[in-house]
Amino acid sequence: MNRKVTMKEFDSLTRNVMVPNAHHLHPLPESVFDQLERFILSKKQETDTDALELMSISSKRGIGKVISAKNYVGLIKMRDGTEIEILPKIYTKDKEGSEAETKSIFLNMLRFVKDVPYKTFNRSNIEIERNTIFEVFIRMFIQEVYTLVKHGLRSDYISHKGNEFFFKGKLRIVENLKHNLVHRERFFIEYNKYSINRVENRIIKATLDFLQKISSDRKNKKDIHHLLSFFENVDVSLHPTEDFSKVNLGRDMKDYELLMGWCKLFLQNKSFTTFKGSGVAFSLLFPMEKVFESYVAGRLKHVLKDHTELEIKTQESRYHLFDHPKKFLIKPDIVIRKGKIPIIIDTKWKQLSPYINNYGISQADMYQMYAYNKKYAAEKVVLIYPWTTKMAGVNEPIIYQSEDNVTVQIRFINLTDDRDFIKELVSIGT
Repeated sequence: MNRKVTMKEFDSLTRNVMVPNAHHLHPLPESVFDQLERFILSKKQETDTDALELMSISSKRGIGKVISAKNYVGLIKMRDGTEIEILPKIYTKDKEGSEAETKSIFLNMLRFVKDVPYKTFNRSNIEIERNTIFEVFIRMFIQEVYTLVKHGLRSDYISHKGNEFFFKGKLRIVENLKHNLVHRERFFIEYNKYSINRVENRIIKATLDFLQKISSDRKNKKDIHHLLSFFENVDVSLHPTEDFSKVNLGRDMKDYELLMGWCKLFLQNKSFTTFKGSGVAFSLLFPMEKVFESYVAGRLKHVLKDHTELEIKTQESRYHLFDHPKKFLIKPDIVIRKGKIPIIIDTKWKQLSPYINNYGISQADMYQMYAYNKKYAAEKVVLIYPWTTKMAGVNEPIIYQSEDNVTVQIRFINLTDDRDFIKELVSIGT
């Protein structure tokens, strides 16, 4: 039976130690904990995303070793079937959001991440409360495949080679001599055959095969098994990376557009952080810094779409910190222009607190904002953070000003209150 552990950012996993009333500590079986620890330690010298960026190992008095999540969220699936789901910390007006609320908000945020291939989801069909984020993604993929099957799998002319009793197409002379010296009734030929065994369908079948093996949800596995029956006459793509380069999404292939995005996400896992190795079977992990940045930028563009006088750019790379030579490119998250004078916005996925020096705002971030102001001669520079209950009692604006006319505003966005969220974005952007 698969074991599922759901935790939040910065929560910790213990080596099978139960701690009463410590909701941020989650016990793992010793063998699973040891596998995860060995993997993190073995990966720390690699050039890819350092496993220690995703999770850290430390020790707590009376508990022993703990493995703590950082600001990557998603799912890690161990080879023994254990699933570790990591959710972001998102706050309602008076408390931390529930698991269901958090998943729903997080999925909504992912709509604005460039390489996540979906725009909307039907909450009632997906059962967010019961499923992990990964299983929710699988359910979305299944729904897209069902839509495709309902409309019909597309066929195409596929090059076919074979030793046949009929003649059609082109005779393969070398192969024909090799196979048919004593079989004059046969012809080794190559011809085009109209078939559903086209590359896009082979990729989808490979994805269904993969997900059937890795999914732990009974309904998802049952539906995948059913869908595979429609692909009985389709081969499995053995080299997906190579086959993706052959995909042709013409005008009659609209049903395949989202599906190819899902297939890339599951089979290549290149859009996000790959985290697998000894003991780890699969993962899908999202850096919350990037998710928050994409979400704020996407929502800002949407709420200001009627302000045609505004130009909004993300990750603009217009200036360098030094001009002779041009070195150290600076790329603010969002630049809004109304005329020539811009507004610079940067997002930071970090929990501020009035009980920490400077609320926990890092000195490096303020140096960055100062540089943005100077290079852009900005009207205002704004740092956006997620709202938390710790900041509920801070009613005065947080503004930093220097004598050389640099002003940095600190603003907060409540992810659980869409009306306040939109109001805040409009006030910042205009």
